[in-house]
Amino acid sequence: MKEIALVIHEDATLSTLTGAMDMLIHTNWLYQQTGKSLPFKLVLVGENERNDLLPVNPLYVGYSTMEKMSRPDLIVVPAFYGDRDSMLKKHRSFIKWISAKFEAGAEVASLCSGIYFLAEAGLLSGRSCTAHWHDMDDIVRRYPDINFLSDMVITDQEGIYTSGGAFSSLNLILYLIDKFCGREVGVWASKMFSLDMDRIRQSHFAVFKGQRQHNDDEILKAQTYIEENHHLQLNVDEIAERSNMSKRNFIRRFKKATKNTPFEYLQRVKIEAAKKALEKGSQNINLLMYDTGYNDIKTFREVFKKITGLTPQDYRRKYSRADLLMN
Repeated sequence: MKEIALVIHEDATLSTLTGAMDMLIHTNWLYQQTGKSLPFKLVLVGENERNDLLPVNPLYVGYSTMEKMSRPDLIVVPAFYGDRDSMLKKHRSFIKWISAKFEAGAEVASLCSGIYFLAEAGLLSGRSCTAHWHDMDDIVRRYPDINFLSDMVITDQEGIYTSGGAFSSLNLILYLIDKFCGREVGVWASKMFSLDMDRIRQSHFAVFKGQRQHNDDEILKAQTYIEENHHLQLNVDEIAERSNMSKRNFIRRFKKATKNTPFEYLQRVKIEAAKKALEKGSQNINLLMYDTGYNDIKTFREVFKKITGLTPQDYRRKYSRADLLMN
């Protein structure tokens, strides 16, 4: 039996906890019905004795405090609401506790924004991880020594598990059930909760808003110019000249500020425009290609799939309201 400690506090996104608990409890039920020993012992771990933020059936989930909790096999850290700086300061005791238990041999899993607790604990330095795509710029800025994989749904490295945004965190719980209980139970859980076992990327969910969390005014102006003129045949030399910089210096400053080269940034802006057109039901891929500044359909499709993980046609089928209504 694996003892799983689910961190709970007043700022936790409870849906991430209840979703994980539901899947793990149902897995216990499966074992119980077949006369086998239960695979999981679930414990909600809080800061205080009065840990009633999430009422549960005591037959399936217990309560404990950080002080009383011995080393669990796995710690699950939920997403949280609120300003990142204030929340990380407020819950410093949890961060220290997670770090200490990991050092003692516990594995750790983060759900969505729960990754901040792991990063603050120093557990992600030099490791790969993922979280909600919306947090990418902030996480990369705060923790430059981690390898943030924004398009991944799950990472598993040296006893540390991280998950993508929002309800995609349930894919991590499914992965853990499969890993701890075996493939047969994993397939059962996949069917029971209608979750795809092979879903590994979340890139098609991402909305590109431009990396503007920097103080380089000239690069901000260049970003604005790209966003307003992405439909034209822009090139880096022209944009650098408008910014009164040499091409080499412009590329260096642009990448330092945005974490993308100017060419990569231009591609992402073009593809975001194409995504919005497809969501509205654009039926002619060739016209859409020209409208977003491409003149070669093969290149357009290759870049679109590289960034979103889907072809333009597949993206339209998935997100176009007109296509959804017809289906």
